[in-house]
This record gives sequence, structure tokens and C-alpha cells, in this order.
Amino acid sequence: MDGVSEACPRMGHDTAHHHSQASTFLHGASASLHSQGEEIMNKFKLLTGSVAALGTALVLLGASGATAQDYPNKPIRLVVPFNAGGGIDTTARFMADKLGEELGTDIIVENIGGGGGSLGAAEVHRSAGDGYTLLYHSSSGPAQAAVRDDLPYDWFADFIPVSQVTAFASAIVVGPNFPADTMEEFIAEVKAHPGEYSYASSGNTTAVHLLSELFKTKAGLDLIHIPYQSTGAATADLISGRVSMVIDGLPARSNDIKAGTLKAFAVTTAERSVLLPDLPTLQETGIDLVDVYWTGVFAPKGTPPEVVDKLAAAIAKVMHEPEMVDKLLEVGTDAVGSTPEEFAALSQATYDLYRGVVEDNPALLEE
Repeated sequence: MDGVSEACPRMGHDTAHHHSQASTFLHGASASLHSQGEEIMNKFKLLTGSVAALGTALVLLGASGATAQDYPNKPIRLVVPFNAGGGIDTTARFMADKLGEELGTDIIVENIGGGGGSLGAAEVHRSAGDGYTLLYHSSSGPAQAAVRDDLPYDWFADFIPVSQVTAFASAIVVGPNFPADTMEEFIAEVKAHPGEYSYASSGNTTAVHLLSELFKTKAGLDLIHIPYQSTGAATADLISGRVSMVIDGLPARSNDIKAGTLKAFAVTTAERSVLLPDLPTLQETGIDLVDVYWTGVFAPKGTPPEVVDKLAAAIAKVMHEPEMVDKLLEVGTDAVGSTPEEFAALSQATYDLYRGVVEDNPALLEE
């Protein structure tokens, strides 16, 4: 229509010569039709483009559903961001075996230690969000996010909480030759020799590090921090006495404690552990500190919600099986299996807890 509106004024400019007028009219009409034709073709191209885009979107939507329906169709890589031998690694392997059976595929546990867990987490962050690379982390994930601004990822934006897997007590553990047999004797010995004893952690700003600092503050102790790539890596030094103490999960230490290879003085939970019922809680020994350690599965950003939900449902089913519950209880661990929403709330609460620890002791950020 734009061509016609442009042609009509030109027609009125020459009323003396009808032939010229007609010629002008026909020329204008031709131009108008040509313009209309171009407009129609452009609209047709736009329409066909929109249809094609809609078709592509529907295909992708269908593919997303198919991905969730067919998932998994190959082995899953489960990254544990600490070296083998610690409490996190122990529970990861328990879960991986049963979850693989439930999903009908192999789950390959890969230990990538270092950076207090940040190296392994960064590896998962760089992976595709397709459900085939997952992160088995712990309280240390949000703990680090609470105190470090140099991490190569955003904990809450780059990882999707899938399901909490376990919760377990940590214990105050020392080597067999430490000159104390109770928590009261331990505190007296350390206070008598300020700055001479040390504690191990799984790295700077990990949950173990921050919990140990909180323990130091509550008990009024002067202990030197010695970071390792994992608490398991500190075992030899703990036994030899090169490092004095570690706060570690019972799943990793219970056998050594029962065998007398290591000694434990108290647990960090509000109630005694069924695994080692003779161990008092910290509160029973006069130290006002309660902490529950947890582990869980995270997926990288971009993982389809349908895949996350399928994983969460499978983990919950596996963790609630009597065989799994009993197996974990044998090493002092509670099987959980939560929804993604419940796990997200726990991760946020852990972040808030350890953020408070650092705000009360800013010097921790300088280590």
C-alpha cells in the first residue's frame, strides 16, 4: 500500500495529458504491486522463519524430554574434590555403587583433590550440564564460598543442588601417643603448651578448617593450622605425632579408633554416635559447639531440570533402602536422600553459618 500512496500524488501533478496520466498511473500501480509483492514476500519469509524457529524449539523441547527419558545412556562421572581415603570419599563410593545399579549404568568416582575442594569443583563447573559429570561435595562447598572471593565459580549460580546424601558426626581425633585420654585432659595439655600443638584440615577455608577454628575459640585453645589436600592425607602424620589433632568424620576414622590406631575424645553432634556410644558430645564436656557434617550431589549449571529430578529421586530411593541405611550406620553415618529444594536450603544455611565464623575472625581470610 505504501507504493499506491506514493503514486497517487504524482497522478495529480499532470492533468493536461491523459496518455501521460495513464502511463504515470500504470507505472505507479506497477510500482505499488511490486512493492506489495516485496512486502508480502518479506512477511512470508518472516512467517516461514518463525515457523522454522518454532519447529526448532519444539524439536529441542522434545529432545529435552527425550534426554530425561533416556538418561542415563552412558557412564556417569562423579567427581570427589578430595583425595581418596577421607570421609567424603568413603560415603561417595557407598552411594555410587547402589546408585549405579538403580540407574542402570556405571558411576565412576574420580578424586580431584587440592584447593580445599575447589579444584574438583572447578572441573565440574567446566563440564557440560548434561548429567554425566556430577560433583559429590560436602559442607566445605558453601563454606569456601562464604569466605573466598577468588573461586573460579559462583557456588550458588554455577552448581545445582540435586540431593543431600548423608549427615554424620565429626570427632576430635588425635594420634595414639598424644598425652591425654579424655577431652578434659586434652584441653588441659594444649592450654599448658600454647602454640606447640597443631591441627590438620582438608585445606584453607574448608568446613574442617572453619569448624576447627570455631572449636579453638569455644575451647580457648592455641593450635597451629596445618592444611592438607584431605584429612585422609594427614593420617600418617597424625599417627606419628607430626600433627596433633584433626576434626574428621567418623566414617573415615571409626575403624582406626576401634583398633586403637587413633584416639577420639568427643563428637560434634548434639547426641552421641551409635557407632561409638562411649564418646561424649562436645556439649557434655563443657564446650558449647554442635555441628553436623553433610555430603551431597551437585550438577553443573545448565543440567535439565528433568535430569536433576530423576537423579534426586534415584538418590532418595537408594539412600532409603534398609541395606544402605544399615551399611552407613555401621560407619556412623545417617542416610538422607533429600529433594533439590531441601538441599538448596541446607547449602544456604551452611553458607550463613560459616560466613558468621569468618566475620567473627577476619584473620582467617589471611591464611
